[in-house]
Amino acid sequence: MSIVDRSDDIAAAEAVVEAWRKDTTDVAVLGIGGSSLGGQALKAIAAKGHAPRVTFHANPDPWSWADAIAGFDLRTTRFVVISKSGGTAETLFQALTAADAIEKAGGGKYLGQHFAAVTEPKASVLTDFAKAIGAPLLDHPLGIGGRYSVLSMVGVLPGLLMGLDVKALRAGARAVVAATLASEGEANGPLAGAALHYALSQAGRLNHTVLWNYADRLATFSGWWRQLWAESLGKDGKGATPVGAVGPVDQHSQLQLFRDGPNDALYTIVAADTLGAGLVAPRDRAHALGLDYLAGKHMGDLVAAEARATAQTLSRNKRPVRQIHMPKIDEYAVGALMMHFMLETILMGRLMGVDPFDQPGVEEGKVLAREFLQKG
Repeated sequence: MSIVDRSDDIAAAEAVVEAWRKDTTDVAVLGIGGSSLGGQALKAIAAKGHAPRVTFHANPDPWSWADAIAGFDLRTTRFVVISKSGGTAETLFQALTAADAIEKAGGGKYLGQHFAAVTEPKASVLTDFAKAIGAPLLDHPLGIGGRYSVLSMVGVLPGLLMGLDVKALRAGARAVVAATLASEGEANGPLAGAALHYALSQAGRLNHTVLWNYADRLATFSGWWRQLWAESLGKDGKGATPVGAVGPVDQHSQLQLFRDGPNDALYTIVAADTLGAGLVAPRDRAHALGLDYLAGKHMGDLVAAEARATAQTLSRNKRPVRQIHMPKIDEYAVGALMMHFMLETILMGRLMGVDPFDQPGVEEGKVLAREFLQKG
């Protein structure tokens, strides 16, 4: 059974959420790369003010992490530790220091109630840590790389803690899989996207690929997508640098380069239905200031017009551009969008002749970092 078809594993995550429902103000999610970026993308669509407060601590900056630990009420803070291998140094360092802080605050005998671990069901340091303190252990599926794992427990547990409908997330992804298997040619979105990227690369016109999201709720989505594309396809001297952009702000900071700079990128504009959304510019004051084109318009009307204008500007200047329209931004739609890009990335890897599932460069960096620490 594939991840998108499962629901049995959700019960295990729900048990953790229920146990933490009382006396929990904060949940800190510890993980790096694919163990964090998917959850961060999902957080952007979660309802504001949902309790508990969920924060992601991906980069082990010593000052930021010390400030975070100092700022938590350790009596009411829980930690979700995510590592596919169970041996991720950055994440384990955070977990060890969090446990140490709780012990120093007098909560050592309650450590198991403060932690939950997500890792592959096999022997590892994280497994040993969780068992030693009596913390729940949730399975990271075997055979799924971190950057492809957002629909698994890696995204499910944080998603439930943030109040998201994770079944709808998987349903959206499942719908894209079904549509992809059933369709051909241009109707096959992921295949058509991969083919377009590949054609541009073969013509020497794909040094970059730009994902331009016209909604703040998709701003962190770009971080997840960047890792997916870069780590999967940047091999053997091949690949294209993924660039994230947020509209309309990047119309003012990057559109000039995109329109008149090197013609070596594909632009993907993702826009939601914003017409009629948001506050309205008051007619009288707008007219008095000579802003007739804004009078009585919703802010969403302006965003929709700018997304359309950006696409046409790029197209008129012979820049390859495609548009993805999202009627709404919710769990189902984001699950579908994530699956689209995962399939597109895998298919592009096959066309390029590289393995989209390994990451030798990342592994080399890990080995060297451990050697430097040991020699320290």
